[in-house]
Amino acid sequence: MSCYAYWERIKKIANSLVKYDHYQIKEMPLDEILPILDSIEEIAHDETIDFDSAKHILENKKMNEALKIIRRFYVDIAEKLEMEKAQEIIESRDPWGTLASFHFYERYKELIRNEDQLIKFKPSQRVVFIGGGPLPLTLILLNRIFWVQCVSIEIIPEIAALSKKVLKKLYLYSQIEVVVGDETQLKNLNYDVVMVAALAEPKKRVFANLTKLVDSSTPIVYRTYSGMRAILYAPVTDDVLEGFERLDMVLPTGKVNNTSVHIKKV
Repeated sequence: MSCYAYWERIKKIANSLVKYDHYQIKEMPLDEILPILDSIEEIAHDETIDFDSAKHILENKKMNEALKIIRRFYVDIAEKLEMEKAQEIIESRDPWGTLASFHFYERYKELIRNEDQLIKFKPSQRVVFIGGGPLPLTLILLNRIFWVQCVSIEIIPEIAALSKKVLKKLYLYSQIEVVVGDETQLKNLNYDVVMVAALAEPKKRVFANLTKLVDSSTPIVYRTYSGMRAILYAPVTDDVLEGFERLDMVLPTGKVNNTSVHIKKV
């Protein structure tokens, strides 16, 4: 299918979101928000649009404003879903069952299996994840599936405190550490693998600090968006990755949104 088949639809979705600002979206009930997310992801997940065709939309100046609106919505709803599910888990009598009901739960499982193709996770490893958020699901699943010891780095103290409560409720507090700060906290930590969240920002600063703090023998996996999935969030650009060598990558399939890329410092 030609990407232009979605041109007007993308603009229409963006126009429908203009009336909601950053704060209103976070207050909207999920039964109003999720259908909008579904309509965006239907476009993002269309496997008939190849990467070159997707560029016609993603790099078109006329589409810049629409993409900004849609990407802001995607970040807002991702944050809303994580915050609400974190609170549900803390208050739940069945925290693991509540976690499994998270909207993106099965996608995260598939994403981590993709990343296992790059790293081959083992119980002997210690993984640091930059940008853990209130619901550090990547680390929870890494520990649950591969028995990996993990550290979540979260820059916002209140968010870090919430994630600690989630891990305590899941009885994972001894398995997954939460550290408050940015990526420079790596200098105080022991680790075997570094992972960078798709929404960790600003990318230029994060990767610049990684070149200073991580040695060339340490595998780094970052998450990004490629092809039509980049409608959801701006991809990591080559200039940000100066000083790194790309070793391998796994493209998403199905409803997984992230491309996972294995790099090392050169």
